[in-house]
Amino acid sequence: MKISIRRSRRAAIAVALGSVLALTATACGDDGSGSGGGKGAEGSGDGKIVFWDNNGGVRTDIWKEVIADFEKANPDIKVEYVGIASTEYQSKVDTAIQGGGLPDVGGVGAAMIASFAAQNALEPLDGRVAKSSLAGKLNEDMVKSLKAAGGRDDTLYSIPTSANNGVLYYRTDLFKQAGLDAPTTWDTFYDAADKLTDAGKNKFGYTIRGGTGSIAQALDAMYGQSGITSFWDASREKTTVNDLKNVAALEKYAALYKKVTPAADLNNDFTKMVAQWDSGTIGMLNHNLGSYQDHVKALGADKFRGIPQPTGPGGKRVQVSNPVDGMGLFKNSKNKEAAWKFIEFATSRAENSKFNETAGQVPSNTDAAKDAWISKAEPTKLAADALTDGSTTIVQLPYYLPDWNTISKSDNEPNFQKVLLGKMSAKDFLDTLAEQLNKAQTEWNGRKN
Repeated sequence: MKISIRRSRRAAIAVALGSVLALTATACGDDGSGSGGGKGAEGSGDGKIVFWDNNGGVRTDIWKEVIADFEKANPDIKVEYVGIASTEYQSKVDTAIQGGGLPDVGGVGAAMIASFAAQNALEPLDGRVAKSSLAGKLNEDMVKSLKAAGGRDDTLYSIPTSANNGVLYYRTDLFKQAGLDAPTTWDTFYDAADKLTDAGKNKFGYTIRGGTGSIAQALDAMYGQSGITSFWDASREKTTVNDLKNVAALEKYAALYKKVTPAADLNNDFTKMVAQWDSGTIGMLNHNLGSYQDHVKALGADKFRGIPQPTGPGGKRVQVSNPVDGMGLFKNSKNKEAAWKFIEFATSRAENSKFNETAGQVPSNTDAAKDAWISKAEPTKLAADALTDGSTTIVQLPYYLPDWNTISKSDNEPNFQKVLLGKMSAKDFLDTLAEQLNKAQTEWNGRKN
């Protein structure tokens, strides 16, 4: 199934980039029947709409609160909530694009936009924003990020809901007991990971992500240590992932596995990794702002801190971009007016603030970003400061490549596990990744030209 979905997506993308009309005619039809290229309709502005949450289970409760608020304010509209795990979301949308059954509204983060838009599945939203209460109220950097991720004519296909950021969480109680300084540099990070480990007593200095989602975390650690500040070389044709500095950085990072980490990390996705850290005696965890509230509930705010990623020599911090999340309006919707009302409501000041306070992320609504809770949530405040005070350089990942998600997940996560197990060298892993990325970039450049 994964192979067939990927092939069909590539075929649709190739056609879309050459001719959207051809895609509409051959891949999806143009009858509004629920497939990717259907026209849909504005509808009456009331009735029922379907919303697919791209982080079901994790954000289900807060989305249900937002939906309840919306239905109270709009009694003539009912929202059917469908929560889908983040690991399954893109494949389900791709299947629906090809075979029908898309929702009216769905989560559309930066990493998904290029693929969905190229398949002619998303409604352009610039005009709707300009005529709405959101005009001038959305964070400009988040909007730019989503437009760039779409990779097509600077069009906005998703309304930002929040920005995430990489965070190094560490147990302040364990650091204090060991007499260690905060892990603000990569040197102090590695030192702490070693000194906090006593495997015989089930105590570890760090937990590494070896399961689903491992590649982004590995790239963050690589570029953070190497100090390389661009994903592509000057020609924009060759990636820097297999630069020798990155190879050395990945070798050092992967060597942490089983030396200062639990063996279970090999298969841990973020939910298992977070749960393991919250319930055990592990010194440090790399995740993002989204798990802050989980740590507060499990540990209490006085036993941990969440700080920006470590700095390298000279105090320079380099980190890879974390995708902005958002909400998209699917083109096949037969009730676009009601669907847009839901998007506009969900990203209004009150609801956007409520959502992001629960998620622990940076709001996209500029008025919501001024609310008092942000200054009280230290990781969110520090992350926002790090991104605006000039101390951090962001390596922009190529979310615009239609195959980015496939390359950075299903194609290479098994290989990264081999690196952790010592069955594949860091250089071979990065050379393989680079070859795939360079091919995808060449194809992308050719289609653009």
